[in-house]
Amino acid sequence: MKQSAIPADLVELGRIVSAYGVRGWVKIQPHSMQTKALLNAKTWWLKTPRPESQAGVFASVSPRQIQTAKQHSATIVAQFEGLDNRELAQALKGHTVWVSRAAFPKADEDEFYWVDLIGCRFFGEQDGQAESLGEVVEVLDNGAHAILVVHRGSWDAEGVFTPVKDEQGRPLEELVPFVQAIVHTVDMSARELHSHWAI
Repeated sequence: MKQSAIPADLVELGRIVSAYGVRGWVKIQPHSMQTKALLNAKTWWLKTPRPESQAGVFASVSPRQIQTAKQHSATIVAQFEGLDNRELAQALKGHTVWVSRAAFPKADEDEFYWVDLIGCRFFGEQDGQAESLGEVVEVLDNGAHAILVVHRGSWDAEGVFTPVKDEQGRPLEELVPFVQAIVHTVDMSARELHSHWAI
């Protein structure tokens, strides 16, 4: 059987936490409340877990065709094609679940995939004027809404971002609620987020 090429745009969306039932289903803990991409993808890519002692060792990645996937409270349960018993499903515990960004369904108007916000330039306000604050490096889920992790810093003429660091060499960061009252404009074509966040 020919090995499928691993897509270059894989995005980690969750982790298999256990088998589910006795017919080969698995339970997945998604990394965010945005589960549309997981539920709609026909292929998931599973990455083998690696112990800390093997940090840096390449983890194998393999495709799995989805037979059925559905929401189950705060988790997702799914069955892969050709997997029909609990023992095989339990052996997948700890694998991370990845989906090609190209396979994501189109987002609704005024909805954004978190992965697309990472790397965007973030603007706050100073004396009523828009000022560049830094770069979105991560998006967290606090249960009520998303939180943007913004590293303070600036860009040079070539567009390379340099973060401002503290005395310990860690980037200075702001945690900004990703809600309409604060982030009023998302311009994905320009890769910019504009907000009322005070600088």
